[in-house]
Amino acid sequence: MSVTRIFLIRHGATVLTAEDRFAGSTDVELSEEGRAQVRRLAERLSLIPVDAVYASPLGRTMETASILAAPHGSKVIARDGLKEISHGHWEQMTRDEVETAYPEEVTAWDRDPFTYAPPGGETGLEVTARALPALLDIVKNHQGKPVIVVSHKATIRLLLSSLLGFDPRRYRDNLDQDPAALNIVDFKDPVRARLMLFNDSSHYSESGLAIPGIAGACLSKWWSAEAASDKGGQ
Repeated sequence: MSVTRIFLIRHGATVLTAEDRFAGSTDVELSEEGRAQVRRLAERLSLIPVDAVYASPLGRTMETASILAAPHGSKVIARDGLKEISHGHWEQMTRDEVETAYPEEVTAWDRDPFTYAPPGGETGLEVTARALPALLDIVKNHQGKPVIVVSHKATIRLLLSSLLGFDPRRYRDNLDQDPAALNIVDFKDPVRARLMLFNDSSHYSESGLAIPGIAGACLSKWWSAEAASDKGGQ
């Protein structure tokens, strides 16, 4: 059976991750913690033959992809379609700051992040419309081969929602992505995909276990009344 295996990976932690700021289109660097996370993943994937490495052109994804590509001697190919969702005039603000300044916008976004975007930003629908064709083009160009694709938190969740037939309006409620998380999606062909591994970060877990902790503030406020926010540093 000819299967195209996509290693769909979120970039490592950034210098803004701990500050919980919206950094979708903002070009921020990986933190030292993020680089360590990615190096562990690179070691994990080093013995797997990889046909190509693709990434969003933002700095944090290109650096992540470069670290992952090094053991394979591969060059990183940038694809604009894989970029993170833009949060418009919320960029670089914390969730608390946004809720104070733009409460009506936050309410609309929490209700339906797929079709609503803050001024100057992108809807989940717009992100899917550019990211899904980019991913499927990669699948078509590397049929039967393993490929690394490095993208971002919201973009990956929207891609998986589309591929698996989930309600995309719930992508923030139902799906999470840790920094440097590994997802594996096998494609029989461009229209038939199967999720084989989801949000796995056992490569940098201190316990070494592949058992995730209980989700908290990393998801939308729907998940936990005590959660402050969905992590903005994407």
